[in-house]
Formats: sequence, structure tokens, C-alpha cells
Amino acid sequence: MQGTLENKSVFKTSTLVKVGILSAIGYILMFISVPIPMLFPEFLKIDVSDLPALLGGIALGPMAGVAIAFLKNLLQFITGMSTTGGVGEFANFVIGGSFVWTVSYVYTKKREKSGIIIGLILGVFVMTIVGCLSNYYIMLPFYSTIMPIEAVIEMGAAINPYIVDKFTFVIWIIAPFNLLKATIMSLLTLPLYKRTEKILNKVK
Repeated sequence: MQGTLENKSVFKTSTLVKVGILSAIGYILMFISVPIPMLFPEFLKIDVSDLPALLGGIALGPMAGVAIAFLKNLLQFITGMSTTGGVGEFANFVIGGSFVWTVSYVYTKKREKSGIIIGLILGVFVMTIVGCLSNYYIMLPFYSTIMPIEAVIEMGAAINPYIVDKFTFVIWIIAPFNLLKATIMSLLTLPLYKRTEKILNKVK
């Protein structure tokens, strides 16, 4: 009984260490982002900072993945790198966390290649929907306190003439942005998840 408790404690400690390391990697990746000016306004940039959380969730479980997504945003906030007073980090956590949770949860139910593919497909759709909702109700109202919402809409209209208000901005800019970002992370995950899973589960 004592040995079992000790092993369980070691497992918890080792998991926390892995979560911490992956959170730090995710935090660093937040500084590496690429704008796509022909498709999206300048303030929307593609990054893969949720990739460590996704790989961690697949290997260690959904809760670990969500914890990594939370901690890397918390690090961004407490180190003073936030430019939105924590609102952007909160939205990033909600959007990225929804993707990580969906993929890793599906994979726990079907631990084979078909499971990860199904999880990634569902994750892409979930992240896109959550991204639209969080931007419509959280991020765009926040940005309207910094600059008029009309200015944000104009930035979108300069790229796509179908954008005439907040709703169409979300449909034609936010939805494709999150769809593209989730797809990129999915494509990066497929060749990495098995290797990462073996490494993380091997280290006790």
C-alpha cells in the first residue's frame, strides 16, 4: 500500500514537472508569430504556442493539456508582456484550451491514429466556434475601448469588402484565422504526437 502511494506521488510530481516545462516552451513560442497581411489585419498573427499544450494533453491527459495552456498565458501576464491587461491572455486560454481539451479527450477514448485524427478534426471546428464567440463577446468589445470598433471593421473591410460590421468581421476574419491556426497545429501534431507521447511517458 505504501509503495503504491509513493509511486502515485512520484507520478504526480513528475507530471507537474512536465507540465511546467511544456508551459515554459509554450510561453517562449508566444513570442514567435507570423502576420499574414493579405488575409488578416496586422494585429492577428499566427503562432503555435498551443502546440506544447496539445502534445502534453495527448500524452498526459486533457487536464494536463489545459493546465499547460493556462500556465503559458499566466506567464505572459505576470511577466508584464500582456498588452491587453490580461483580456487577450484569457481569450487565448479559452480558445486554445478548447482545442487542446477536445483533441486530448477524444484521444483518451480512442488511443490510436484514427482517434487522434478524429480529435483533431473536431478540435479544429470547436476552436473555430469558440474563437468566434470569444472574439465577438470579449476581444472586440475590449478593443473598442482602445480604438473605435469602426476602425477595426475598416481594417477588415480593406481585406474583404463583405465585412461591414462586427458580425461579418467575426465570420470573414476571425473564423478563417482560427480555422487556419488550428489546421496548422493539427498538421504539426500528426508527425510529433507519438514521439512526444513516448518521451513524456518514458520519463518518470
